[in-house]
Amino acid sequence: MSKTTRRIPEPDLKRAVTLVTQMMAIRGPSGEEGRINQFITDKLRRAGVPASAVKTDNAQRHSPIGGQTGSLVVKLPGTMRGPRRMLMAHVDTVPVCVGSRPVRRGGIIRSGDKSTGLGSDNRSGAAAILTAAIEVLRRNLPHPPLTLFFPVQEEVGLIGARYVPFSMLGTPRLVFNFDSGGGNLLVIGGTGAYRILIEITGVASHAGVHPENGVSAITIASLAIARLQAEGWHGAIAKGRHRGTSNVGMIEGGSAMNVVAPRVVIRAEARSHDKRFRKKVLDQIVGTFRAAAANVRNASGKCGKVLVSSRLDYESFLLSKKVPCVVAAETAVKSCGVEPRYVVLDGGLDANWMTARGIPTVTIGAGQHHAHTVDELLNIREFEMGCRIALRLVTGTESA
Repeated sequence: MSKTTRRIPEPDLKRAVTLVTQMMAIRGPSGEEGRINQFITDKLRRAGVPASAVKTDNAQRHSPIGGQTGSLVVKLPGTMRGPRRMLMAHVDTVPVCVGSRPVRRGGIIRSGDKSTGLGSDNRSGAAAILTAAIEVLRRNLPHPPLTLFFPVQEEVGLIGARYVPFSMLGTPRLVFNFDSGGGNLLVIGGTGAYRILIEITGVASHAGVHPENGVSAITIASLAIARLQAEGWHGAIAKGRHRGTSNVGMIEGGSAMNVVAPRVVIRAEARSHDKRFRKKVLDQIVGTFRAAAANVRNASGKCGKVLVSSRLDYESFLLSKKVPCVVAAETAVKSCGVEPRYVVLDGGLDANWMTARGIPTVTIGAGQHHAHTVDELLNIREFEMGCRIALRLVTGTESA
């Protein structure tokens, strides 16, 4: 049967909603993805995937938090000719989602426990892909060579996408990441970010008897942060045509109320779509903290010290609308009767690392909203659209 006469398959949407509800209830914060990986594996095996086709990498060994398991990679041979396609969705959730009890009311699913998030970020994306795979297998639908990729630890630094061995993926030519937003959302770009660790060492002394002998690490931190804020290098940053953000997110330090603080540890970040400007923001942060340390001295002239380490969390990217994966995703969205909405994010996605590593990747929404909060919800209609799009993409019927 020629491509132009193939019928567009439709998924069992009732089964898909049941599946995503089950998946959102499974505990799986970053580093604890063992149960959700086993759930996905069991579903695929029951649908007919041989054990030899399901692999797990060692991404957790590269993670600063360790972890129970690596990412799942499933490779299926094609039943028709065409370039290999890969659909991917991370399986970890943020801590606020632990204890989620998904409850449906009308067209929306929320957590029945008002103190938890839902976990639709990103179980809805993983469920859309899993639904498509099960439909293909159970109905023997024709499809090109396929790779299903379920990365771990996206929420703590895109670990799965960053460290998966590309040899496991089978050289996919078209890659589709399912994540946040509505079903017609196509993310074609994202910002880049540095993760920064600042360790400030001062000099301890008795704060009541000999405060003049101390060098306060807290004072150094305060002066540096205040200067960054005053000079426009903290928060939203606009310098001429250049834009970015920075944030001091965590501060730990001090030892006792009556001791001049000898040590402070700060965790911060710097973001920008422009890699050169992002580096300039990083340099400004480093220079400001070092200058503050040099200017805080005790009675004998001794000053504090600053040690800064940073790493690139993810690189920025921007895809042309003419890139094959974007064209295919756009066609799939339009085949569902809606117009795609193109977005460039000020956040990071697994697509950042996939694209940076040489595989252009477009991200498609799967109905999740208000992620990382107790107000998180899944729009069922949008999730169902994500499932329909996923099935079109795995079967190559987006333009049928």
